[in-house]
Amino acid sequence: MISKLWAFFIISGSLYLVATGDFDGLNKQILSSGKVTLDLILQMLPIVCLWLGVANIAKESGLLKKLTLFLEPILHKIFPEIPKGHAALGYISSNIIANMFGLGNAATPFGLKAMEEMQKLNKDKTVASRSMITFLVINTCGITLVPTTIISLRVMHDSADASGIVVPCILVSFLALVIGLIFDYIFYQKARFKK
Repeated sequence: MISKLWAFFIISGSLYLVATGDFDGLNKQILSSGKVTLDLILQMLPIVCLWLGVANIAKESGLLKKLTLFLEPILHKIFPEIPKGHAALGYISSNIIANMFGLGNAATPFGLKAMEEMQKLNKDKTVASRSMITFLVINTCGITLVPTTIISLRVMHDSADASGIVVPCILVSFLALVIGLIFDYIFYQKARFKK
């Protein structure tokens, strides 16, 4: 679906430039987009590598496991269908921790494994379970302590205070998480009473 959406944007943008006769603009975009993309990657790469390294050190040192044990009682209340000590809770907590440090790329494999483990517990394999939906809400609204991507973009564009976004990001992501969990609970209760 995303590839179709991007194809639509590229084709419609190109057709618009051709229809308006802006062939110079079209050529400029085609020739400069590769350089802009490479510059973006090269400027963001060191920060992403740093935090992926920190996440790997946390994993190897056992810190990630300790944080997982710390989060497990909280997660068990949010995901009552998942038995204590189940692998899904470990993957969920690892995903949440990686997202807290703004490591979306590192969080994705944990999220996929968490969904895979929750699907094993799912009674109706054709419909997402409550735990899967709740995890999706948490993952989408997840709290971020260190928004590494935003900071790196602000550094790249010569921001006077690149890390000034940290506190607002924490507040907004926490608020989004709370509201998301409230709506998740409300819709779950509505669906339960309809049955």
